[in-house]
Amino acid sequence: MGEAQPPLGLLVVDDEVRSLEAIERTVEEEFTVFTATNAEAARELLTTWAERAPIAIVLCDQRMPGTSGVAFLKEVRERWPQAIRIILSGYTDAEAIIAGINDAGIWQFLLKPWQPEQLLLVLRRAAELWRLMREHERLTQELRVSAPYLAGQVAQKRTEVHHRLGCDAILCAPQSPLAEIRQLVARLATYDFPVLITGESGVGKEMVARALHYSSPRSEAPFVTQNCGALPDTLLESELFGYRKGAFTGANEDRAGLFQQADGGTLFLDEIGDTSPAFQVKLLRVLQEGEFRPLGGNKPVRVNVRVVAATNRNLAEEVQAGRFREDLYYRLATFAIHVPPLRERQVDIPVLVEHLVAEAEKSLQKRLHGVTPACLERLTAYSWPGNVREMANEILRLAVLSEDGWLHERHLSPRIAAAGTTGRGSEGRTTAESSPFTEIIGGAKGSLRARLEAIEKAIIAETFASHRGNLSRTARALGLSRVGLRNKMTRLGLLNEEGQSGGG
Repeated sequence: MGEAQPPLGLLVVDDEVRSLEAIERTVEEEFTVFTATNAEAARELLTTWAERAPIAIVLCDQRMPGTSGVAFLKEVRERWPQAIRIILSGYTDAEAIIAGINDAGIWQFLLKPWQPEQLLLVLRRAAELWRLMREHERLTQELRVSAPYLAGQVAQKRTEVHHRLGCDAILCAPQSPLAEIRQLVARLATYDFPVLITGESGVGKEMVARALHYSSPRSEAPFVTQNCGALPDTLLESELFGYRKGAFTGANEDRAGLFQQADGGTLFLDEIGDTSPAFQVKLLRVLQEGEFRPLGGNKPVRVNVRVVAATNRNLAEEVQAGRFREDLYYRLATFAIHVPPLRERQVDIPVLVEHLVAEAEKSLQKRLHGVTPACLERLTAYSWPGNVREMANEILRLAVLSEDGWLHERHLSPRIAAAGTTGRGSEGRTTAESSPFTEIIGGAKGSLRARLEAIEKAIIAETFASHRGNLSRTARALGLSRVGLRNKMTRLGLLNEEGQSGGG
């Protein structure tokens, strides 16, 4: 296990003392917090700590006496460029925000009143970005090797990325509805027309979009994402189409939009159903003509971009209601992929749980053995309204609370622990109906390890048989390496030492 990283320094600048105190209380457990009520005091803190423990993040209010937050963060960018800069404001002045993003290099914009969970999430991501930037600088300085070696490393990383983010990243059981979607994605990946992905929040729509990109001929070009519901029209247009110098106050230089950044690759537009009809007209032109005009520009810019859009809304109903343009809908939905919610594919839960436990083991640097049968039964019986995103958070919770490397049902969140504890699960199904492993769990005898191996053996044997004894396909379906699967099957008696199918 690696050593815990010390908390990063966070400087909060706000002329309202109560606001400073509220922010400090919210984040003091995760950051070393410095506070200042004006820009002058903030400068002194940044100067004082520059040589000792650099302040990683600066969170600044926009409206302060003497100077604005944007003006101060512009100075921070010039003097302390390594600090991640975040602006906090109770006003939605689009021009000021755009000027801040460009002049001061502001990474994130937060609106007042802020929510504690939202503030912590933004600061955690900023901290991770700061650490990654420092690690990148360190590796850049240390990496002094020959071009052939670098080319080999790049090729290896590219192969790894294609494997981790391509179609193999769509984890599911052989009989799952996602298995057909994975096959469809592999087919559609070779073609260049737009794809619309629908489904509830948290089901993995961006995962499907990435699989489309990394399984396509565009895989070596950029995959660029934009949440269309997170920005007003003015900012969304400047983000996607870019602008020319002088297009508006604060536009001091030309800036390429996301369409240009994704040229040759894929642009993923999430929450496309939240856009306004006025913006939809501009997007339709890009899809039809393959060109657009940046803000303040006179000449059209041509791009070669595949657009993949996603929404948790029913766009057909939105079209009928007049909230979404019919021509844009049909343009985006040349092919539509609907990702079913997790409650409709409970057969995937054991596969996802195994993958998420492995991810938790990496992120926490903590040895984990897996979930107990009783815990798996509860996880399978629960309906997962938050889908895979909710499950990932729950598995992380269980991993943190585990004392012996096993994820136990006693640590489950109350809403999940209640699933399957009575005769019926949370959706009115009996426990036996909710969990496909009840019969296996009930029939297995002996120690806990022996019972878990019985479940593991049953899953592997069923998947191996459904793939007609093909070891590689079985490994992909279970999210394992071929060597890892072979070793497991040999240990469980499903293969002999010569690789022939064994008994059981």
